[in-house]
Amino acid sequence: MTDTSVSPELVSEPDPDELSAIRGVTLLQRVIMPRAADPLKVRTLYLDEAGSSRVSVTSRESVDLLPGRELSFAAYFNAFPASYWRRWTTVARIQLRLDLIGLCRVDIYRSKADGEIIHVTGATTDPGRDESTLEFDLDLAPFEDGGWYWFDLTADEQPVTLRRAGWYTDVEPSDPGTLAIGMTTFNRPADCVAALGALAADELARAAIELVVVADQGTQKVRDAARFGEVADLLGDRLRLIEQPNLGGSGGFSRAMFETVTASQASHLVFLDDDIELEPDSVLRAFAFARFAKHPMLVGGQMLALQNRSVLHTMGEVVQRDKFFWRGAPRTCYGHDFSRTTLRKAKHLHRRIDVDYNGWWMCLIPRTVIESIGLPMPLFIKWDDAEYGLRAGEAGFPTATLPGVAIWHLSWTDKDDATDWQAYFHVRNRLIAAALHSRFPHGGKLILDLFKFDLKYLLTMQYSTTALHLAGYRDFLDGPERLFDLLPTALPAVREQRANYTDGVVLESSSELPLPSMSALRAERYRKPPTTPFSIARTLVSVFVHNLRSPTLADPNRPQLNVAARDATWFLVARLDAATVATADGRGVTFRRRDPRTFWSMLRESVRVHRRLYREFPKLRRRYREAAPALTSVEAWRNTFRD
Repeated sequence: MTDTSVSPELVSEPDPDELSAIRGVTLLQRVIMPRAADPLKVRTLYLDEAGSSRVSVTSRESVDLLPGRELSFAAYFNAFPASYWRRWTTVARIQLRLDLIGLCRVDIYRSKADGEIIHVTGATTDPGRDESTLEFDLDLAPFEDGGWYWFDLTADEQPVTLRRAGWYTDVEPSDPGTLAIGMTTFNRPADCVAALGALAADELARAAIELVVVADQGTQKVRDAARFGEVADLLGDRLRLIEQPNLGGSGGFSRAMFETVTASQASHLVFLDDDIELEPDSVLRAFAFARFAKHPMLVGGQMLALQNRSVLHTMGEVVQRDKFFWRGAPRTCYGHDFSRTTLRKAKHLHRRIDVDYNGWWMCLIPRTVIESIGLPMPLFIKWDDAEYGLRAGEAGFPTATLPGVAIWHLSWTDKDDATDWQAYFHVRNRLIAAALHSRFPHGGKLILDLFKFDLKYLLTMQYSTTALHLAGYRDFLDGPERLFDLLPTALPAVREQRANYTDGVVLESSSELPLPSMSALRAERYRKPPTTPFSIARTLVSVFVHNLRSPTLADPNRPQLNVAARDATWFLVARLDAATVATADGRGVTFRRRDPRTFWSMLRESVRVHRRLYREFPKLRRRYREAAPALTSVEAWRNTFRD
């Protein structure tokens, strides 16, 4: 991961005394510039340079503009998401303040929920002064359904420098508060320290933080990372590094919650993943939003794609209640690339989006919420964040995923953790979350949906994934009483079980096996997807019949085909006897070999277990709901941390 901490020579931190001189106002959002090392694609998150050549960025807060050029701040990190502030906070009016050198014009624009753009007002600097401050008072009333504010800067006949700009309010915050940061990490010491370093190097962020809790659960220790001493010196006694056994994300984040409510006075806690790149102002923006919220609420950050950093991977998430599975919120899209379509032109990015929860790659949770609904369920990983968001919502604490607040994280299109060792946690915890929050006595379409996944994995020779599913179903059926006992033991058991199957072992390359026996031309006829109900049914029948016959392989260790990850469709792989399939991250392959005996044995077991799941789900709902208060209590987690 790239080290995104800011070099001292590029830091242009606002003087706290200078900020306090702006009496009666609170900074909501700084206008920030790209880093010197950011490529042109990433600059589009900060600046719309279509009306000028590439401008000269002189610090994280200042930029120079050549004579006669125009620069727009209609960009993801610098436009103001007015509709979210209008909907969720006590702020009714905001102020835009700009400190400028040189003669120029500033124009203010706003958008409507449908993306239509309206010119609001404008002003020029005083021609008789070298340095000027322009202030604009702006109303949030027109933003009930959506819309942003932004400004454009136009230089006159001389160069212009924007020294600093920010969005402010003169409303008193409902909760002044202080901030805690919680991060759980497992064998990513350099990444963890880089994220902490980005926060520590930012003076305003550092001043807002009372406590930083790092739950180090790995064997490669954070304290041994190259820059740890430097970052620890900046954070001082605010940093609490805790080394504990691997209890997963829920165990690490629960430790941060536990320390926050038992050993600090912090009013808000921000969860951060360890494998992220961080824009520090995102933390301050989430904190400001929460402080002005009408009622206590969770404030989440959006996810930008780490491997394609101008791409907004996800805008917000909901849980589809009928089959209890997460998905993008209505009217959102995955993978918007700001280097191709600017905020000004992307009409679908102007409507306000409502969500059920936010992923814990970045999520702020008020202390009031923790004290009211408890800590996470002991789920190790997967569904802990969604379950917590649903629990909070049912208790009257909503979640907002706030645009302009984001981290860079590996997107789930760049990995496929649903089929590796994490498959166990995906299905077990999905069932637990549904038992706690589904309104359907038998889970709605959940049980059928899980069975469909089992069938897909069996047909595509992913027997290790199906085996982990079956283990997850059994542990769910055993009830909530064993969840804490499983917390430290489930992962090694899952990995050991997966290693018993050839498809559960990742090889470095398909070159470790003999060359495939089937020609690419012959395989081409299998690649065409069935599209009509008749062709789908006929293909399904043929692959079931295929599994009645023993494989016809001269060499059982020789694949018939090397299949790319994106080409591993059920209608192709299910017709083969053996194949290598690349992993989603491109770092290796798995060898899949058809085994009719395993296929039919697992299929029978899956049918049996799903019947039982459907039959016993109403009773399990009651058991999990009755157990939830104890499982999420401070005392239960205290006992776990003592062990």
